[in-house]
Amino acid sequence: MSATAVEVLQPHEIERRDAIRPEGAGGRKRRWLRYGVIYLILIPGSVLFVGPFAWLVSASFQHTGDIFSWPPQWIPQNPTIDGYLEFAKTGALRWFANSAFVATSVTVLQLLLNSLCAFAFAKLRFPGRDAIFLVVLATMMVPPQITMIPNYVILQHIPFFGDNDMFGNGGHGMLDSYAGLIVPGAVSAFGIFLLRQFMMTIPDELLDAARVDGASEFRVYRQIVLPLCRPVLAATAIFTFMAAWEDFLWPLIIISDPGKFTAPLGLAMFVMKNQTQWGMLLAGSVIATLPMVIVFMIFQRQFVQGVAMSGIKG
Repeated sequence: MSATAVEVLQPHEIERRDAIRPEGAGGRKRRWLRYGVIYLILIPGSVLFVGPFAWLVSASFQHTGDIFSWPPQWIPQNPTIDGYLEFAKTGALRWFANSAFVATSVTVLQLLLNSLCAFAFAKLRFPGRDAIFLVVLATMMVPPQITMIPNYVILQHIPFFGDNDMFGNGGHGMLDSYAGLIVPGAVSAFGIFLLRQFMMTIPDELLDAARVDGASEFRVYRQIVLPLCRPVLAATAIFTFMAAWEDFLWPLIIISDPGKFTAPLGLAMFVMKNQTQWGMLLAGSVIATLPMVIVFMIFQRQFVQGVAMSGIKG
């Protein structure tokens, strides 16, 4: 086949031609050696990460006396669902509903606000754009524990919330409320950075063509940029949902009403000073983990694609 003939072939045709090309013994040996090394690394790594979750599921169906037996029982000898039944009787499903509401609200707000900020930093021209973006990146270096006290004070003195007057005094503001759990997490510097890196890969000519046709900036953002950003939006959604679902310290600080407890905060109630209710704790931990596993399994392809493509251009 001549070089000219190769040039007119489509990429998928060249890949198909190479796939059916006879492979020598040396090539097969190198391929199996490469796959062997890969699996030699992946199998122990998968066991290391999946092992604790597998033991958690197994222990949730064991009696308390069997949970701490040695060696550990990976397959329950006398399986029981008492932990799940007792957990259901506590009314703890309300905690999971609270976590689902808070995590979903934070995720939706971050997808909207982070994408708007990222679009401005990636595709709009205005004075001080790069300097402002550097300030946003600098906030990622501040540990979240440092910002908890300022956030607490700000939420406490929000005007006209929680019996506060116009000056933010007299009440508790957004403390002990769903708004207090959602508002501080509505925007993320990491989410802005991730989305901005991906939007930088979108050709400016595509957006300029839409502007020439009379599209406004918001229409360009909504109809052109967002559909192209689906992979990185999925990755951002998974990161955000998992962080909001697992958050324990912030709800512990601002929530005092048991009816507003989130799942991690509610599960901590089963850990007592002199006696821990292991059956209910393990059953609740399994139930609390399932939503994150399901979300990741559904959006796994988009998650990997979004993370991989967001760093192509910076």
